[in-house]
Amino acid sequence: MKWFKENILTIVCCVFLFCLLGQMNTISTVITTFVEPKDVKPPLVSTPYKKEDNFLFVQNAISFSPLSRQDLKNIFFTIVNSGWDSFTFYCPSEYTDCIADMKDISQDQTLLTHINNFVHPFYSFSNIRTSLSESGEVSVQVEYLYNEEQIKIINEKVDQYIKQNITDDMELYDKIKAFHDYVIDHTKYDVTRNENGESDYLSYLAYGPLMEGYATCNGYTDVMAIFLTKFHVLNYKIATTPDTLSSSEGHVWNALYLDNEWVHLDLTWDDPVSNDGKDYLQHKYFLVNNEELEKADEGEVEVLEHQFDPSIYLEFQEKNN
Repeated sequence: MKWFKENILTIVCCVFLFCLLGQMNTISTVITTFVEPKDVKPPLVSTPYKKEDNFLFVQNAISFSPLSRQDLKNIFFTIVNSGWDSFTFYCPSEYTDCIADMKDISQDQTLLTHINNFVHPFYSFSNIRTSLSESGEVSVQVEYLYNEEQIKIINEKVDQYIKQNITDDMELYDKIKAFHDYVIDHTKYDVTRNENGESDYLSYLAYGPLMEGYATCNGYTDVMAIFLTKFHVLNYKIATTPDTLSSSEGHVWNALYLDNEWVHLDLTWDDPVSNDGKDYLQHKYFLVNNEELEKADEGEVEVLEHQFDPSIYLEFQEKNN
C-alpha cells in the first residue's frame, strides 16, 4: 500500500499515456482536418464594386480548394475582384504542384498586373502579398489603390456629369463619346509623372482627370472604366507591359463589349501631347476593332504600345470586323 501511494502519480501518468495512444488516430484526423480543410467559404460581406462577369482569362471562383493553376488564378482574381483585404485558403494534397504553382503566380508581378486589369478600378490593388506554409495554407493580403474618400469624390463627380449631360434617349455610343470628349477637353497628359515618376497630381487615378485636369494612361483608363460600368457595359482594362514591348514602358487602355463585338478605346492617344501647346481632341482610337487599331498605329513613327498579348485578352483572339 505504501508503494502504491508513493507511485500513484506515475501510475496515473502511465494510464493517461496508454489512453492517449489508443486515441491517437482520432486526434491526428482532427489536426489534419484543421490544417487542410476540404474547402473554404468566402466572407459574407457586401462588395459593391465586385464584377459578376466572367472572362476567358479569369473567372469568379466557385470553389476555393484549387485543383489546377487556372483555379489559383481564379482565386486571386476573386479575392481582388471582391475587394477583400485578406483571405486564406489551402492547397489540397491531391494537387501536388499547388505550392510550386502558388509561388510562381505570387512572384509573377506581370501576371498579377494583368489579373488586376479585369477588376473594377476601385478594387485595383497597389500591393498584394502572399504567404505560404508547408502545410499548404495560403494567406493573401491586399492593399487597394483607392481610398474611401477618393471613391466618394469620383463617384459624385461622374454622377454629376451624367445628370447634367446624359439623357435616357441618347444611344449608348453617344453617351460614351460625350464622356470621352469631356475628359479629353478637361484633361492634359501628365508629362512630368511620365518622365520623372513623380507629380503634384494624382494623375494615375481617376481623381486626376476629374478633379485636377491631369492624367496618365492609368487615370484616363480608370475614369472611362468607371463611367462604362455605371451603364452596365462589359469592360476591362487592356495592357501592354515592358516584357511584351521590349522597352521600359507599358501602356493601358479600355476594352469594352459594344454591339456584339469587343472594341478598343484609348483616351490617352486621343488626347495627344502637342509641340505647339494646343489642345487636340481625336477619335482615332475611339471604339476601334483590332484591324482599325493596327491601322491607327501606322505612320512614320512605329507605334508599339498597342501590341497586347492575345493569350491574356482572349476576347480579342477572334478577328473583329
